[in-house]
Amino acid sequence: MKIKSADFVISNSDVSKCPKEPLPEYAFIGRSNVGKSSLINMLMERKNLAKTSGRPGKTQLINHFKVNNNWFLVDLPGYGYARVSKKDKKTFQKYITNYFEQREQLVCSFVLVDIRHEPQKIDMEFMEWMGENGIPFCIVFTKADKLKPKAIEKNVGAYLQKLLEDAWEETPRHFVTSSNNSFGREELLSFIDIINTDFKKENQGDFT
Repeated sequence: MKIKSADFVISNSDVSKCPKEPLPEYAFIGRSNVGKSSLINMLMERKNLAKTSGRPGKTQLINHFKVNNNWFLVDLPGYGYARVSKKDKKTFQKYITNYFEQREQLVCSFVLVDIRHEPQKIDMEFMEWMGENGIPFCIVFTKADKLKPKAIEKNVGAYLQKLLEDAWEETPRHFVTSSNNSFGREELLSFIDIINTDFKKENQGDFT
């Protein structure tokens, strides 16, 4: 997939105010500081489309970007950040939950995981919630440039094994990426392209 355009559309905390266009939508979410904004900028080949920051919890709204005028990329608030109040965490958690439960256009979510670390409880719990609620998602391992190939293979294997041990019948599809060298970019965009093609065939009418 060639990215011809990627434009910011709207930021909000109310799912009912999200774009009404019947276009396929992909949500990106992960723990704070996992490299989400950098990954989005890398995929879109834009330096500052998504705002990057060294301060965890920078993204605090549902951010919609229209790509190639035929699909939406959604940048969601991170979970597990320590530098916001408990009240703010509950607020973010509520509208993130509402988004996943109510957004009809959502076709796939990408849960970002830092490939350098062991499986984190908060990530496993979030994926479990996604699975229990029937929300389709893939795992995107970030920061692969920080490890050597054998370490990447080992860490990914350990993560997938942990999922199986936690009673998953099969592991979600996964991608290994690096924002610094664009590793995994084509694979991830090709996956989105395939879903977009199927979505267009299956959804000729508008959403209500």
